[in-house]
Amino acid sequence: MCSLESRGKVAEELKRADAVVLTYACDQPSTLNRLTTFWLYEFRRLEIKVPVIVVGCKLDKRDEEHHMNLEQVMAPIMQQFREIETCIECSAANLVQVPEVFYYAQKAVLHPTAPLFDHETQALKPRCVRALKRIFILCDHDMDDALNDEELNEFQIKCFNAPLQPAEIVGVKRVVQEKLPQGVNDLGLTLTGFLFLHALFIEKGRLETTWTVLRKFGYNDEIKLKDDNLTIPFKKAPDQSLELTSEAVEFLKGVFSTFDTDKDGVLRNSELDDLFSTAPESPWGEAPYKDAVERTPLGGLSLSAFLSEWALMTLLEPAQSLANLIYIGYNCGAASALRLTRRKSVDRKKQQTDRNVYQCFVFGPKGSGKSALLKSLLGRYLYEFKLVNCCC
Repeated sequence: MCSLESRGKVAEELKRADAVVLTYACDQPSTLNRLTTFWLYEFRRLEIKVPVIVVGCKLDKRDEEHHMNLEQVMAPIMQQFREIETCIECSAANLVQVPEVFYYAQKAVLHPTAPLFDHETQALKPRCVRALKRIFILCDHDMDDALNDEELNEFQIKCFNAPLQPAEIVGVKRVVQEKLPQGVNDLGLTLTGFLFLHALFIEKGRLETTWTVLRKFGYNDEIKLKDDNLTIPFKKAPDQSLELTSEAVEFLKGVFSTFDTDKDGVLRNSELDDLFSTAPESPWGEAPYKDAVERTPLGGLSLSAFLSEWALMTLLEPAQSLANLIYIGYNCGAASALRLTRRKSVDRKKQQTDRNVYQCFVFGPKGSGKSALLKSLLGRYLYEFKLVNCCC
């Protein structure tokens, strides 16, 4: 047993690791049991959230008595412990598969499976699907819901710096069509086919292909846009705020109209979900946005309520607002999406303001009518209020 001091040192080192290689002896099956009864649970207790590579050492020492089918033995273990990225056997004495151990460890860090693929359902994870859908739409220049040969070639050059030969394009589409007929139509590769290809790459262990695509389009390991793509070019004083520009508001009005498929002037929940289907998740599912604006009896958003949500998000989290604008198709940059308001001290001197969004804090004893007052104002998208309950 390790001393408390040694265990503390191990925990400290583990928390600095990018990946963990967990070993057992091929000629001592009990050492594999130790991994599943102690070490893997210990990693969970310590909240070690890095990929784990399980390695059977001393392959040269294993005799027929201890022979085992690695895939059969490890499959249930990997199903129980999803943090295990892969498993491999090696012999340091005979130099068998030693470089491969560290190749897989490096690959697990650079091209992790967990953010992309759910082994239990054998499907791409939702956030991966959303990112790939956005990439598909960006590459579909003629907006016909399919990537034609020219668009496929542009995509290939952007991501991999090499064109596809005509025969290769035909081959790609043939593979998709044989497995998934709806993945290809007369116009080219559909979104369904595009997603299928990436699932196929991952199943065949070619995770680097999907990660290369995601990173070329600005995504990080959490499949969100990198921070350097969300730089806000303003230095904000404490008495200044950021608002959407008129250009951004007009863009959002157009988006509202596009996704209001039944043209009833309201975005139903399903339409709103579709609108944000290229973002990592809907940004308004939790406080402070969930109940911030007036909704229709069926939970829909009018145009003014829709713009109010964006105004609130821009006021409270301008980087988040910018990110979601980009996720849903705005591609004109932060300088055209956001504007910095004038300092309040200047507004007071001039006795006028150019602000469209105001933040007002309402205080009062319980039951004094604070909520009723604010609810009566819901629907005015130029104004957003915060409610602070206090008992006096």
